[in-house]
Amino acid sequence: MTRTCPECEGPVELAEPVRLSEIAQCADCSSELEVVGLDPVSLALAPEIEEDWGE
Repeated sequence: MTRTCPECEGPVELAEPVRLSEIAQCADCSSELEVVGLDPVSLALAPEIEEDWGE
């Protein structure tokens, strides 16, 4: 399944079955994308992982 990257509008290939919160990477701009909807399948930029310093 192919969707459009929300960052650069390039094609993003998703393996089926697509799962909510799945992470994909755009081949054109290397953005990490998260599946945020399934009907229809929609992508958004994945949140940055923040370090937890025990706070």
